[in-house]
Amino acid sequence: MSRWLLLAACIVALDQGTKYLATGMLELHTPVPLLPFLNLTLIYNPGAAFSFLSEAGGWQRWLFISLSIGVSIVLIGWLRTIPRDQFLLPMALTLVLGGALGNVWDRIVLGAVIDFIDLHYQGWHWPTFNLADSSIALGAFLLLITMFSTPREEA
Repeated sequence: MSRWLLLAACIVALDQGTKYLATGMLELHTPVPLLPFLNLTLIYNPGAAFSFLSEAGGWQRWLFISLSIGVSIVLIGWLRTIPRDQFLLPMALTLVLGGALGNVWDRIVLGAVIDFIDLHYQGWHWPTFNLADSSIALGAFLLLITMFSTPREEA
């Protein structure tokens, strides 16, 4: 299990490093075009995904911190039960864990999550996100794959 926790720590470090660079190099709400479909745009999101509850007045910070910590504890407990020969399920759980911990750090320290990746097409913008969000999304996708894949036959 230690390799999975090490990977989660690396995800948190990479996430926090990119957020550090974003806050040091970008101006709030000022897009920096990189590609025709990609800007870097610094925002602070006090809500959840897609800015859900971002205007709730502050109580949501503690709700999201509590939920993230609770989910992280469950994921660590789940990781402990997975046989060593499995790869996809622990990878999925680790990606979600690393992303959750990266964002919860922001909520604890700043009261909001730092987002800076702005995908867009012909004036339509996907909600701005960060590497922790990407890790969570990829982990959730892999988790779905494990749920719908056929279990291996035991020899």
